[in-house]
Amino acid sequence: MVRKTKQEAAATRELLLDAAEDMFLEHGVARTSLEQIARHAGMTRGAVYWHFMNKGDLFNAMLERVRLPFQGLVEELDDPELARKKPLEAIRLACINGFRRLEQPRYRRVHTILIHRCETFGDIDPIRMQNEMADEACSTLVDYFRCAARYHQLREDLAPERAADIMNALLSGLFHHWLRNHVSFSIYQEGSRLVETQLALMQPVNT
Repeated sequence: MVRKTKQEAAATRELLLDAAEDMFLEHGVARTSLEQIARHAGMTRGAVYWHFMNKGDLFNAMLERVRLPFQGLVEELDDPELARKKPLEAIRLACINGFRRLEQPRYRRVHTILIHRCETFGDIDPIRMQNEMADEACSTLVDYFRCAARYHQLREDLAPERAADIMNALLSGLFHHWLRNHVSFSIYQEGSRLVETQLALMQPVNT
């Protein structure tokens, strides 16, 4: 019985997050009330407060469902030794993994909310959240580019920190461009080509 209760509570929480995603996307975060979210989920506002302290807590939980930490994408690769032996290949495959994930509707919708449907108010600061995500990705990229430099897999005239900045700028620009009109191109297909091209330009020229 306890297990069933926990399962039901978890299912209720997911339904509320689904409803929040719908309402935030349609009305924007600031213009959506917890009452609207509860009604959309077919529940009372009390159910919302049972699972979440406030709108900020709910918003953060919604984001957590689609977080894409770069290190996590690397760790999902089939070869656990790839990041150590071929760090540039690990970067490429991790990016492809992220692109594939972003094309799933939930990932696209929630990131659209964060970038285009969220204003700064209360304890919700979308700019800070975006900066934290970018800083996290860039920090991880620096580690892998430094590893590539140690194995002489990175051009000698390209500092790992600069390489990470370049790759982070490419990913960020591609991501924002795709979110503005996701039907115009596949971020998986176009992103895979761009990342492959960029990484090739960063490698030493064979002589």
